[in-house]
Parts: sequence; structure tokens; C-alpha cells
Amino acid sequence: MALEQEWLNLFLQYLVVDRHYSAETQKAYQADIQMFSAFLTTNGGLSSFKQVTPLDVQTYLNEMNQKEYSRETVARRISSLRSFYRYLVKNEFVQTDPFEAVQLKKQQHKLPRFFYEKEMDALFAAIEGDQPLDQRNRAILELLYATGIRVSECAQLTVAQIDFGLRVILVHGKGNKDRYVPFGHHAERALQAYLKAGRVQLMAKKQLDHDVVFVNHRGTPITSRGIEYILDQIIKKTSLTSDIHPHMIRHTFATHLLDHGADLRTVQELLGHSSLSTTQIYTHVTTAHLQKDYRQFFPRA
Repeated sequence: MALEQEWLNLFLQYLVVDRHYSAETQKAYQADIQMFSAFLTTNGGLSSFKQVTPLDVQTYLNEMNQKEYSRETVARRISSLRSFYRYLVKNEFVQTDPFEAVQLKKQQHKLPRFFYEKEMDALFAAIEGDQPLDQRNRAILELLYATGIRVSECAQLTVAQIDFGLRVILVHGKGNKDRYVPFGHHAERALQAYLKAGRVQLMAKKQLDHDVVFVNHRGTPITSRGIEYILDQIIKKTSLTSDIHPHMIRHTFATHLLDHGADLRTVQELLGHSSLSTTQIYTHVTTAHLQKDYRQFFPRA
């Protein structure tokens, strides 16, 4: 008998309906749980999640360590499985949680990587042309940098969420938490140009009609992965040696705000962090930046 697929389906539905997680987060949970299921079937011959013991969990941890998975990967998988078993216990599918006693070593927090202001200038300079896709790419980069929104929030943005009069966007964040984020005149110009021309042309190809702001070359709503690909292509057009990951623009937004004197609470609100401790990591980034400049420019450093 296969491990209970029905339980997994109910849990995945719970993540979206009750926890308001995105489809991509749901897929990540699903992949982590299915990988554990495959391990149990192959190595333990288990046929039910009820049969899993703390020893099975420890064996799984040992296997991941032997395969030299990163600390972040191990922590993410265990977190997914913890959430899954808490759901199973709460709904009385199983009696005990084999992950309850698992303790992982605290992760070493890496400072978020960001672009300096001149590097951002180089990224904007790399977006030339007035073709529909050029207009779209410029609008995406301008909006990400101007607001610090997550890539997933950018992909899900609708026209109705943009208020050009007040120059703010209504962001539907994680956990169904809404927030208003302002944007500047650079982002406003890029968005207006894209919405009035580029987006119209892209959607006209297949005579589509929907409210999602950013679309792909076929006129259908773009995915988060599609935005990541766009950012990859932009940085390849520059002389920058850094690679790019989806959160770097968000990190850059927060770092530049603090560098120019913004209050930490303001940055917290703009980023949509529920806890100030999550935002505080950016103070370390700005401190490191100051120390680097101090060593470079102060004659007796």
C-alpha cells in the first residue's frame, strides 16, 4: 500500500486555503514530503505515515548528511515535514509526531547580498529599446527596486492593485497580509509606458483579456520563474560579475533605504515582515558597507 496520498492532498489544500500560501510554496512542501515518502518506501519498506518512528527520522537525517546536503536544505525539509505531521496529529490521522524531538543546529545566518547604487544604474542602463518586452522588463525592474516586493508578489500583481493617483500599490503578501507600498516617478513612468503600449501589444497576439499586470511573450500571466529568467538576462547584458537571485533586488531596496537614513520600522512595514527581528539583518549589511568604505577611504584605517 502506498503512503497516504489522500492525506498529502488534504494537507496541500490546507496550505493554500487556510494558510494562504502561494502555489510555489505549496509545490516546495509537496516535493519535500514526497522525497521523504520515497525514502521510507525504498529504505524502510513502510506503507503508512503512521508507521514512522523517531528512528526513521534520524535515519533520514543521517542519509541527508551523508549526501552532504546543505544545512539550509536539511532545515527546509525538516520544517516541511514538521508542518505536515502537526497537521496529521491535529486532524487525528496519526497519534504521535516523530519529528517532535528533532533538534537541528542553528543555521549560520548569511548576510543578504545586494547591489550597490552604481550596480543598479548598470542594470537599468542594460534595458534599452521600446519593444513590448523591453518595456515590460524595464517596468519589472523599476517596480521591484522601487517597492522591494517579492518576486511572487510582483507576478501576482493586478492592474486594480496600482493606484497611480496616490502612487502606491496594494500588495497581497504572505499569510494573506495586505500592505500599501509607495513607488517613485521612475517606476511610474515605466509602468505607464508598459501598460499603455507593451502590455496591450503582448495581449493582443491572442486577444487575451485579464487583469494581471506582467505577462509573457504570449500575453499570459508571467510566473515567478519567468521574472527570475528576465533578471538573469538583464545582468548578462552588463559588465557586472555578480550573479543574481530573486531576492537580491528586495535586499537592495531595504539596504539602500537604511543607507539613506530610513527608520527600521518603516523598512519592516514596507517589506511586509511580521517581526522586526527579520528586518534587523539589514542593519548588519549596512554596517558592513560602512566598514568597507571606512577602510577604503579613511587614511589611518
